Amino acid sequence: MKSLSFHSRRESMTFIVSTQRISVPALLFTALIAMFPVAPPAHAASAAEIDGEVDRALSDFQKIDGASAFLGIAKGVLVFPKVYKAGIGVGGEYGEGALRVGGKTVDYYSTAAASFGFQLGAQAKSIVVIFTEESALRKFRESEGWKVGVDGSVALVDIGVGKAVDTTNIKDPVIGFIFGQKGLMYNLTLEGSKFTRLDKK
Repeated sequence: MKSLSFHSRRESMTFIVSTQRISVPALLFTALIAMFPVAPPAHAASAAEIDGEVDRALSDFQKIDGASAFLGIAKGVLVFPKVYKAGIGVGGEYGEGALRVGGKTVDYYSTAAASFGFQLGAQAKSIVVIFTEESALRKFRESEGWKVGVDGSVALVDIGVGKAVDTTNIKDPVIGFIFGQKGLMYNLTLEGSKFTRLDKK
């Protein structure tokens, strides 16, 4: 029995050492996997469901002081009502939304991105991207997959909760807003987010 006990302890020690040796490569592999587009949820929303969520998100967006002025100068508005972030350490984000031109939905899109840092459970946020120039909107619609920071830049308005935004000071061709129930969020980024057209019915 003693020899069996010693043998078991030696196997346990070997297992611990082996785990430590592969921990760094395993973490690197996990990080690489996270850089690929995040898989969509099992239940994909229908076009009607997305449109209903977009209506509600735009209604919430207009409650932000100064936000309606941006909608007034928009050539197109890309809205992701609920973008979910999930995971611990290395995770991902995914959401579905719609592009509206002249107040009507013209296409549906998904957004996906890798995310790093501490996250526990799933967290949701809303994203509105406003195109203020026809050329920027046209370039976006002609692309198969549009990645922020690669195919174009987005000027993110992140002045913080409860503060007004002003079109006189922000004149970029593509402007982004990230917000939640309490208003605009700050210390966030859209860099690396990829927008992909969806076939919805």
